[in-house]
Amino acid sequence: MPRQTFPLAAVAGLFLARQHLTRPRTRPLTPARLTRFVEDVGGLQMDSINVLERAHYLTVWSRFGAYDRARLDRLVYHHRHFVEYWAHAACLVPVSALPWWKRAMLDYRLRHTGWSGLRRNGKLVASVTRALRSGGPMGHAEIEGRRTRRGQAGWWNWRPVQYALHYLWMTGVVTIHSRQHFQKRFDLMERAVPAVPDLAAVSAEAFQCWHVERSLHAMGAATDTDLTRYLTYPRTGPTLRRAARRSLLDSGQVTEIEVEGTTGRWLVLTRDLPALARAARRSGVAVGTTLLSPFDSLLWYRERVSRLFGFDYRIEVYTPGHRRVHGYYTLPILHDGRLIGRVDAKSHRAERWLEVRHVHFEPGVTGRRGPDQDAVMAGLADALGSLATFVGAERVSVARTTPGRLQAPLARAVRYGLSGSSASTAIPRRPVAEAGSKVSVPASTVTVPRSGSVSVAASSATETS
Repeated sequence: MPRQTFPLAAVAGLFLARQHLTRPRTRPLTPARLTRFVEDVGGLQMDSINVLERAHYLTVWSRFGAYDRARLDRLVYHHRHFVEYWAHAACLVPVSALPWWKRAMLDYRLRHTGWSGLRRNGKLVASVTRALRSGGPMGHAEIEGRRTRRGQAGWWNWRPVQYALHYLWMTGVVTIHSRQHFQKRFDLMERAVPAVPDLAAVSAEAFQCWHVERSLHAMGAATDTDLTRYLTYPRTGPTLRRAARRSLLDSGQVTEIEVEGTTGRWLVLTRDLPALARAARRSGVAVGTTLLSPFDSLLWYRERVSRLFGFDYRIEVYTPGHRRVHGYYTLPILHDGRLIGRVDAKSHRAERWLEVRHVHFEPGVTGRRGPDQDAVMAGLADALGSLATFVGAERVSVARTTPGRLQAPLARAVRYGLSGSSASTAIPRRPVAEAGSKVSVPASTVTVPRSGSVSVAASSATETS
């Protein structure tokens, strides 16, 4: 039987839908929406870089607009809707997925990857567990401080303790209880999430099939390589992965398709064939503008992003300054379902200033075949205003655009969108997505310095819960 063929745009459209990016920043954050989002994409990646905002906070902002971070933290560390675990990288994963991740935790005990000294340091693992049982929750420094008397430091050197905690976390014995200034505090899983010890782990075969199903659900349709690069943990061998895919194909849960302009097979969940067909019939799947964190799940496999969107993205944080092309921490611009450029931004918290160092548009974005220039500028201005509110900035400056001819149109859009000069047509700012909160946003003032850069001095938004 011949495979069904779908246009590449349909695959991209369904991918955006599963990533909750078809109507970005139009619906406020609620616990149910956040849970659905993280379940759909498989995990919310965390990262320590804080030049603008932590990655997981930014990823949620990209979908829901500005919101109260403390509320997100409560959902994670108080209400336990999510736990920290390794999915693509370090991620927040929904507790609903723990029966499957528990299999990965048990399997890690057999592989004990990442720490060759486990057998040699088994007593250290037991000692750290006892310390947490009697004194948890505790941070690295508190545990390390419980070393034995001078001359008997032994196992309690800093690095072995870190390894022991990582091993205990990966095996599900401990979890991240909370974070203070992003520093981890550990506690026993059985105390932090009491239901976990009683959960029955699924079989290894069931886990592999679930892993493929979750990845396909998050991507809509994918190649075999896509499946290995999305949820990258655990790194199982190709034999197990092939067996899982074959099992799902044989049972009819997965279907092979072809995608126009590509070679080789693609896989899709059979239940998603109608959604893929609808995406093929629609001309505009996504509407709206947002900015994406470098660690956004849409970008987890950048070669896939290049295939679907024609957008080559590289994280340049670890690239020497003189070799960077677009900037230190660049946020891809998503406009009406297209990746049209990137923004290099930095938050100066003490000065309450959002510095946009460079806005770099893709070639041809505003050409004859590109999107409407006024719509692009208005959408980007709105996104920058929302981001400024989210990071607590009272002033926004845009220093440079590429191409340079878009500097003036962007200045006008920022002036119009953030000044509140036209209540009937100005693009609204959405400072808060906290359900039941009240927001007051006084009028902003906008100036364009002689240097040509855009400077927006905006009155701060105030929120009351």
